[in-house]
Amino acid sequence: MDLLIRTDATTQIGTGHVMRCLALAQAWQDAGGTTYFAAAKITASLEARLADEGMALHLIPAPSGSVDDGAQLIRLAHRVKARWIVVDGYHFGAEYQQAIKKSGLRLLAIDDYGHSSHYYADLVLNQNTSADESLYVNREPGTELLLGTRYTLLRREFWPWRGWKREIPSVAKRVLITLGGVDPDNATLGVVQSVRQMNVDGLEARVLVGGSNPHAAILRSAIRNREEEGKAVRIRLEQNAIDMSRLMAWADLAISAGGSTCWELAFMGVPSLTLILADNQHSVAAGLDAAGAAVNLGRPADMAPGELAETLTELAHSLQRRAGMCQRGQELVDGAGPARVVQHMQVRGLVLRPAQADDCSLVWEWANHPTTRAVSFSSEPISWQDHVAWFTSRLADPHSLFYIAMVGATPIGQIRYHIQGRQATVSVSLAPEQRGRGYGSQIIQLASQQVFESTAVSRIQAYVKPDNIASACAFAKAGFVHNATVEVEGQSVLHFVLQRNAQL
Repeated sequence: MDLLIRTDATTQIGTGHVMRCLALAQAWQDAGGTTYFAAAKITASLEARLADEGMALHLIPAPSGSVDDGAQLIRLAHRVKARWIVVDGYHFGAEYQQAIKKSGLRLLAIDDYGHSSHYYADLVLNQNTSADESLYVNREPGTELLLGTRYTLLRREFWPWRGWKREIPSVAKRVLITLGGVDPDNATLGVVQSVRQMNVDGLEARVLVGGSNPHAAILRSAIRNREEEGKAVRIRLEQNAIDMSRLMAWADLAISAGGSTCWELAFMGVPSLTLILADNQHSVAAGLDAAGAAVNLGRPADMAPGELAETLTELAHSLQRRAGMCQRGQELVDGAGPARVVQHMQVRGLVLRPAQADDCSLVWEWANHPTTRAVSFSSEPISWQDHVAWFTSRLADPHSLFYIAMVGATPIGQIRYHIQGRQATVSVSLAPEQRGRGYGSQIIQLASQQVFESTAVSRIQAYVKPDNIASACAFAKAGFVHNATVEVEGQSVLHFVLQRNAQL
């Protein structure tokens, strides 16, 4: 499936929206899809980054969030055959979302604080610790909320670091300074000056600035001039760094703006001091401070002279405190957020079609997979001849409903119902490579709702072997209730039931 992402980046709004969308785009690529970006405004460095990632960028010549913007985006989505649109920005409000949904497209809205008066999106993602359902009371009945750091969007470069354990030195001597991709007020210069005041022997600092930072030359000159004066602190400036994970692995502690970089630092276990450089960074900085993963220093203008240097020095000498911050950060962000979001999007794209003769071989392969046989009532392999006879009879049986579950053009499982009067018995299985992705409950829920809507069936039952925990959980999540433990074909099995009037 193709994905179209609408977001912007300028020296005023920063690069964070694009960078977290890039993480989602990379996960979408890895799942086999194609990603396009659309922007009214974007920095040259980010335009080059998207090109390097193989993601086409389309410019929209209209005011961001306007009716014209939305109309052009919808036409673009249909032209590139995108089934999903992602919007990330505070100007994509209720009217904008509603227009996208009315066009028949699926929509994911990435949000930080509940800025829209109403949410029409299929999915709303808020990855912050402050994310709460109360922010989204005004939403459509079918809008699903993805809230909290389980859904933190980290780019591909961080994924190999999942499970990595940081070594905590007795004294932190390597400091990372990263105040966002733009830093329009050049707060970085003041932080560099504070680092030079730290009372730590052998201190080394790396200063990261984005490719669009307008103050890079000033910073480079200031750092070079101080080095010529023979100051002890070794400082190196890196502009438009690509491998942020490597630099964060190098650092013993960091000074960061309260943007999306905070989540990367938490994931990498870097003890951090957070500065608020924009209004939308308050909740991130406060949430990480409350979780014990960072220290919120507030706005630089509100700090006392020497406060940053003093706090940095104290943290650099506190092994126990840094170890605790490292642990809590990595507990907060596990790095699997992009895959979880893509999974939710793919499940939303799930459709059912009637099984047909051409599916015979595929269903046989699924049925004979060792994991399928292990949870079936009979573990013996099924011969081709027996399968063909069974499959043909199921297609011809007027009391049988047989569906193939599809995500895009990919068949991912099968579900069938045998109807007797007002009762049906359901059986479901997934393609082996699709297990563990949450599809089971979604297929059961979607198909059962279709059965209730298209037939006189009022009760659906399922039989599950007790050791098939995944299947039992899938039925329970789809609304089925464990009714009893019964005997079937000489085996003790769990009996699940779903009534027509139950909430699917």
